[in-house]
Amino acid sequence: MVGYIWAFMIGVGIIYSFITGHINVINESILTNANEALDLILNLLPVIVLWTGILKIAEVSGLLDKFAKLLSPLLHKLFPTVPKDNKALGYISSNIAANMLGLGSAATPAGLKAMQELQKINQKKDTATEPMITFLILNTAGVTLIPTTILALRVAYKSVNPSEIILPAIIATLCSSIAGLTLDYFIRKRKKKNGNNF
Repeated sequence: MVGYIWAFMIGVGIIYSFITGHINVINESILTNANEALDLILNLLPVIVLWTGILKIAEVSGLLDKFAKLLSPLLHKLFPTVPKDNKALGYISSNIAANMLGLGSAATPAGLKAMQELQKINQKKDTATEPMITFLILNTAGVTLIPTTILALRVAYKSVNPSEIILPAIIATLCSSIAGLTLDYFIRKRKKKNGNNF
C-alpha cells in the first residue's frame, strides 16, 4: 500500500512538472538526490553494520537469551496470554534489544518472526490478538537508549554535537512507550468490562 502511495506522489510530481514547464527541476533532482542518497548510504553503512554485528554476536553468544530471561517477568505481565515457553517471547526480546540500540532495520526480522509466532496461537486468524497489538505498540514506541541511525545521520551531516540527541531520544521514547502501554492496558480493561463489546 505504501508503495502505491509513493508511486502516486512521484507520478503527480512528474505530471505537474510537465504541465508547469519545470521538467528540468525533476532532472536536476534525480541526478543530485541520487548522488546524495549514495553518500548518505555510505556514511550510514559502517555504523549500522557495526551495531548489527554486535547484535548478532550477542545472539550467537547467548546474551540475547539472557536478556530474554531478564525481561521475562516484564514480558509475562505484558503478554499474559502467551505461553511462557513460546518462541514469540524470545523474538520480542530480540526486537526490544535491537530497538534499544536504535537499529530499526535489525529489529524488523525479529519483529516479523514474533508476529508469525503470535499468529500461530491466534484463534481468529483474520483478527489481531491483544498480544499482537501490545507488541506492535512496544515495537513502534520502543525505548531507545542509543539512537544509532540518528547519530549516524547527524555525523554524516556534520553536526557539531551528534550525541546531544541521546537524552532527548531516551525521554521521548520512554514517554511514548509508557503512554502507549498505559492506553493499551486501559482499553483491554474496558473491553473485558464491557464483555468484549466496544
